[in-house]
Amino acid sequence: MQLFLSSYINKIDKKGRVSIPAQFRNVLASKNHQTIITYQSFINNCIEACAPDRLEQLYSFIDNLDPFSEQKDAFATTILGGSLMLNIDNDGRVCLPDFYVENLGLTENVTFVGKGNTFELWNSEKFQEYSVKARNLALNSRDSLRNINMGGIKNDSK
Repeated sequence: MQLFLSSYINKIDKKGRVSIPAQFRNVLASKNHQTIITYQSFINNCIEACAPDRLEQLYSFIDNLDPFSEQKDAFATTILGGSLMLNIDNDGRVCLPDFYVENLGLTENVTFVGKGNTFELWNSEKFQEYSVKARNLALNSRDSLRNINMGGIKNDSK
């Protein structure tokens, strides 16, 4: 399985075009995808992106909720109704819609952050701030990883 890993900073041009990092394009190409699906993050002021097959997994989760619940309707409206498919051009770029550029305050750079099956697009300065906060939270929460069963082997490292 190929995952979206690492962080990259790429320039955004005046037309809102930005190059997807080569490593991320390789992951997408391995799945024969020339598009990405984007939607607003539920957690941070950023855009989440994924391959179309990941959105199908999210849809399956949403579809298994109570069909008449407000929760199902909220997730379907927010994720499915709020998603945009962006085509990757021959130069490996996507054109970000104006409202993404405005909402995130993108001016010169976009930070791409790999998160396994998804990746995020951030205002670079905001990501720097969040990165410090996230590292501190991870450091303070690292004991919770000790109890995770990884592949049948309990992680007892101290």
